Amino acid sequence: MTSLERIILCLIVAIIVGGAVPCAADSIAVDYSATITLNTGSSQFAPHHIASNRRGTVTQQHSALVSAALWHKMDTTRRLAWGAGIEAWAGYSSSVDYQRYDVNSESWHPNSQHPARLWLQQAWIEGKHRGVFLTVGQKDIDPGFVNRSLSSGDLVMSGNARAPIGARAGFVNYQNVPFTRGWLQIKGEYGFYRYASTQWLKHHYNYYNSFITTHYWFNYKNIYLRTNPTKPLVLTVGAQAACQFAGTVTHYTDGVAVDKIVMKADFKAFWRTLFAGSGGENMGDKIYVQGNHVGSWDIALDYHLPSGATLRAYYQSPWEDGSGIGKQNGFDGLWGLEYRSNRQAFVTGFVAEYIDLMNQSGPTHFSYKDLTDDDHPNGSEIGHKATGSDDYYNNYCYNGYHNRGMSIGSPMAVSPLYNTDGYMRFTDNRLRGFHLGIMGCLGSQLQWRALLSWRKSFGTPFVPHLEPLTCTAMMLEATWAPKRISGLQVKAQLAHDHGKLYGDNNNTGALLSITYNGNFSLAR
Repeated sequence: MTSLERIILCLIVAIIVGGAVPCAADSIAVDYSATITLNTGSSQFAPHHIASNRRGTVTQQHSALVSAALWHKMDTTRRLAWGAGIEAWAGYSSSVDYQRYDVNSESWHPNSQHPARLWLQQAWIEGKHRGVFLTVGQKDIDPGFVNRSLSSGDLVMSGNARAPIGARAGFVNYQNVPFTRGWLQIKGEYGFYRYASTQWLKHHYNYYNSFITTHYWFNYKNIYLRTNPTKPLVLTVGAQAACQFAGTVTHYTDGVAVDKIVMKADFKAFWRTLFAGSGGENMGDKIYVQGNHVGSWDIALDYHLPSGATLRAYYQSPWEDGSGIGKQNGFDGLWGLEYRSNRQAFVTGFVAEYIDLMNQSGPTHFSYKDLTDDDHPNGSEIGHKATGSDDYYNNYCYNGYHNRGMSIGSPMAVSPLYNTDGYMRFTDNRLRGFHLGIMGCLGSQLQWRALLSWRKSFGTPFVPHLEPLTCTAMMLEATWAPKRISGLQVKAQLAHDHGKLYGDNNNTGALLSITYNGNFSLAR
């Protein structure tokens, strides 16, 4: 746990327990949760559906973890309200050997690494006035566009990685747009963050080739518009945009650091996260766009059935630069269908998705404006450009769109955590696949969930595989909540991965967690 995390932890505990924030209520409602999590598997990492979309908490072959959370939920029905919370994890996770190069001996040696034995997962304080909120600290970001329990994962902010530390402001849920009489609503947020992943990168990098970028900043924003949600047909359109910027990039060749560039975190750098433009301290930023920009166009159509259930069709179109924003990346995106029931039944939810990241705006990126005067003398007939080769989630000076090795976007693109050669970028982002998720109830005390995914990866646009690699991942989950012990929840998962995408070995694993939830009130 870093010193910043310790400070945030102490502050949030003092606020919740001491009731330091003014509140009109006579008492402060506090919720708490404690969980024991055990998992094991046949490979060095947990199977895909045990590790994915779990906020980066369970990734290794074997784990014995305890977690505890304490929070005061912000009352969104009040004009002025506040909230705060903390969540901490601790315990044992098995190690994995990564490769590291020793330039002194000119040889490779194993570099054993495991997750921290103690870490702060979340710690935040927030407040609202009318329809506007401000959150400071480390809190999970959920755009709410896809179903996190059943989807393969949002393309931009999936909940697959640990949350960043920072501040954000935006609308509380959806707000009516003035003068539309409730026929149009808007929500959105804007924030700046730090992903505290510098030490993780330093510990896992091979120090031989490519580069490592540390101490960078992160910006995330979204905006959504939807029609009247009380009507049978509801249309939602919006966009997400994220950007890694600033930081220090160090390039290595044959184990030797050949150059280091410090990219400033000044006002211009922060401004370019809102309106992307060229600049910065290296040639790439000067020629193209400063920072690593990742985003998506999102559109969904909901139909409310007379029974109260909902059918939803949705599409996310990813982009890395202007070519993707202009939809020059063909069929690329996440295409989904969802069913949601409003009653207890054998099937209460269903998701079917198709993901395609094959086009990436074509294999070539060329612009005559990129050439110097010597390369492009006056009178040249070259006057066209081809913008492409988006290389999703990768960038020429950032170690990919991930936090502590876990993809911030879709986990269907294999995260750098699994690169035991110490290469800190995505190696399997050009892919297509299918995903199914289904959940339901077996009585009032037992719930079930099943996930099934298949994907074929062709590598990246720059480094393709000689032969495509596939993975079929499946998971079955049962959750028991006995009526006799209110607040107790026992969850069991059995998962299996088949294929060579994560290596030559198939992987079977299991997880058991026991959670107790409760609440109490603090008198003022």
